[in-house]
Amino acid sequence: MSERRIFRFAPSPNGYLHLGHAYSALLNFTLARGCGGRFLLRIEDIDLGRVRPAFEAAIYEDLAWLGLEWEKPVRRQSEHFDDYAAALERLDAMGLLYACGCKRSDIGHFAAEHPGWPRDPDGAPLYSGICREKPRRPAREILADGGEALRLDMAKATALAGEGLFWREYCVRGREGAPDAGEGFFLTPANPAQWGDVVLARKDTPASYHIAVVVDDALQGVSDIVRGRDLFFATSLHRLLQRLLSLPEPRYRHHELVLDDTGEKLAKSRGSTTLRALREAGISAAEVWRKLGFQISAE
Repeated sequence: MSERRIFRFAPSPNGYLHLGHAYSALLNFTLARGCGGRFLLRIEDIDLGRVRPAFEAAIYEDLAWLGLEWEKPVRRQSEHFDDYAAALERLDAMGLLYACGCKRSDIGHFAAEHPGWPRDPDGAPLYSGICREKPRRPAREILADGGEALRLDMAKATALAGEGLFWREYCVRGREGAPDAGEGFFLTPANPAQWGDVVLARKDTPASYHIAVVVDDALQGVSDIVRGRDLFFATSLHRLLQRLLSLPEPRYRHHELVLDDTGEKLAKSRGSTTLRALREAGISAAEVWRKLGFQISAE
């Protein structure tokens, strides 16, 4: 008998949820229910400077209003820094981490002085690697000092990981959310080098999103990672970290984003209309389900 598939929705409590979040949560929830799987909620609150308890409380309220149910207890990243530290120490023991004291402005100035300097998939200039040859120190010591970040030596990491790095990208045959939609997958080659020597930890953020998410998914046994297309390219880096840390390979599905009237993706930073605002305006949860294309009624 095959194991039950596990899906998760993992928002950050640094603002109120909008329709884009609702779409991802509903898709994970309906896919889990459709295959008899499990649906988890994870709170990604590792960026302690930006998260707020009120936003976390609002996440639970909004998802409950939508009619979603999730397993408890909820995993909160801020309670599991030791798990991420253990993963970083494993990478450090492989000689893959180094200290970097450069600021974002330093990297930006360097790129400006070198026309055509490569950029990562998010558009940020790649790090030049000027700190790469510094004398190596233990990762825990670097973070304790607080003046430097931990970067991944991408060239060494990809060499150690070897060839044949890819992921299974699942796609829907038919409309997403439809109960009768089939699925298939295609193999997607991973290209983590396009991210350069990424930062994996700082003192004020003891683990980056990238290291935390692969550790969390492995520890929670997540089998299906269903998230927005804006994270498609990050999957290359996640697959690299999974291989280096000997973590399981999940199934991936990167869904289309919910856009506003101008064609831009919904975002907290852009002040996109929140679920609580829709609720206060008299919109029902069932209307949200229908607006986002889901046939299962929340009523």
